[in-house]
Amino acid sequence: MIAFLDRVNVGYAQLGMKKTLPWDNEVYALGAGMFFVGYLIFEVPSNLLLAKIGARKTMLRIMLLWGACAAGMMFVETPMQFYVVRFILGACEAGFFPGVILYFTYWYPSVRRGQVIAIFMSATAIISVLAGPISGATLKYMDGLNGWHGWQWLFLTQGIPAVILGALVYLCLDDKPDQAKWLTDAEKNLVRYNLEMDVGNNGAHGGHSFGQVLRDPKVYVFAASYFILLGCAYTIIFYMPTLIQSWGVKDVLHVGLLAAIPNVFGVIGMILIGRNSDRTGERRFHYFTCVALAAIGMGITTLTIGNLTGSLLALCIATIGMTGATPLFWTAATEYLPKASAAGGIAFVSSLGAIGPSVFPSINAAITKSTGSPTAGIYAVMVAYFFCGTLLVLVVGKRKAGFVPGPKVAVH
Repeated sequence: MIAFLDRVNVGYAQLGMKKTLPWDNEVYALGAGMFFVGYLIFEVPSNLLLAKIGARKTMLRIMLLWGACAAGMMFVETPMQFYVVRFILGACEAGFFPGVILYFTYWYPSVRRGQVIAIFMSATAIISVLAGPISGATLKYMDGLNGWHGWQWLFLTQGIPAVILGALVYLCLDDKPDQAKWLTDAEKNLVRYNLEMDVGNNGAHGGHSFGQVLRDPKVYVFAASYFILLGCAYTIIFYMPTLIQSWGVKDVLHVGLLAAIPNVFGVIGMILIGRNSDRTGERRFHYFTCVALAAIGMGITTLTIGNLTGSLLALCIATIGMTGATPLFWTAATEYLPKASAAGGIAFVSSLGAIGPSVFPSINAAITKSTGSPTAGIYAVMVAYFFCGTLLVLVVGKRKAGFVPGPKVAVH
């Protein structure tokens, strides 16, 4: 939740920053995207390191550094400083998301992973519910406190929690099931048995080394689909406050409150869709349905201009699709990648995909500026959503995920 908040709070912060740092939209779009450039460069090394030293040490390093950097955003004064700090923030946080996805493969067989990843990723929708009101209230009520602007307080108060959580993760997390004191020996054996018998991630695809993964064309199709998926999602996320403001909502607190509503539906939809995908063992058409919902929902917003209720309902539909698609993508990807190269493979797909948010917002801003209307940019997002859905349908086979059930009482 905190990781996602520190990525996207610039979308809210810019509402206040534009009053004291009057940069144009292209500067904010480029700065928002620079996060993902730093993320791209350091993501694979971070995940390979996690596989060697464990999640506890890796998460401690990541969270302490990104928390300090996120809070340091309050001191930017020039566009170049803005770009540099966003880049460093991405470099510090690199490896966090793929590290968690890799961590789940140590604990859960593929047949249970769709719902598990959905529950984890519901954090993005939950914090989006809270981010709007919290950010809006910070911008409005803390502006001028101690001589600082509201946007400076926003970065400070939303960066510090990462430092605290980093220490808690180090103290509370277990690297592997075998190290968990809260599991009995029988339970540890049961977890190990189910993972070993998992037919959804048995290394049948590709090879057993990172080099062989890099030579697998389907891995690049996964990366291309994720590139588009993330690019579209973050374009919507970054511009949602501005979009709501264009509906005639001027109070930043009201903008934040309205932005929270679609994410409530996103949380519910994400978990239910992930659960149904696990139950049926089907990934690709669940994914395509989600991206289609996102595209259709955004399309409806272009038809309901001037109608706040209609536009908000359309945004709810789009958010359900947008949030539901990512857990399905990663469930399909972890089923495809062989166990031996999962660390590098997950990070590689994630890092290439992370380029999407670094370029899509800028492209969208350029389209909006050249046409004088945000509608053309939304149409481009719609087309991209359908394309990334088609890519995953083509690359993911029809094989259903599953595993050989373990014994109720593990044998020592």
